[in-house]
Amino acid sequence: MSARVAVLVSGGGTNLQALIDAQARGDIHSGAIQLVIANRADAYALERAKKAGIATAVVLKKELGSAEAFEARIHELLAEYRIDIIVLAGFMAILSEAFTSRYPRRILNVHPSLIPSFCGKGYYGLHVHEAALAYGVKVTGATVHFVNEVPDGGEIILQKAVEILPDDTPEVLQKRVMEQAEWKILPAAVETVCSELVAERK
Repeated sequence: MSARVAVLVSGGGTNLQALIDAQARGDIHSGAIQLVIANRADAYALERAKKAGIATAVVLKKELGSAEAFEARIHELLAEYRIDIIVLAGFMAILSEAFTSRYPRRILNVHPSLIPSFCGKGYYGLHVHEAALAYGVKVTGATVHFVNEVPDGGEIILQKAVEILPDDTPEVLQKRVMEQAEWKILPAAVETVCSELVAERK
């Protein structure tokens, strides 16, 4: 009896691919990705999901007219697919407390810094790496944490450090953080949370 996982995406889906690959290798064996939800119709992550035979859905806030309707539609899909664990993998929308409180310790997010550094409102994508380089830190990394009502404020599950090199640009650093940290700790954290859930149900 494995946990049922949904992945929420907005873009290219490199973290989704890391999860799909980890599942194929057996690194994630206590859970299985059942659904990928995108909040952009052109998200390449949808193609990655289709190639892997995973169900997809697109939920657009502008079509639904409000944040409440947007979240309600996501909730409907999660219920329809009987989802246990939600993974935010480059999902560029802040979820409300009304939404996150329905899934305590069930929503995971990966953030491209060592929280509490360079996190919270406005810190996403390349902005995080630009900030790290501007500040002059020598080490950055990635964090997987539970999601609550505070952006990047939930309990930390896993972190991995990545060295900053003298000639780094934000783009180069972003790629290294993905390869050396995000793509490793996100699958590991998903397996940990899924295995705990499966153990609870026994």
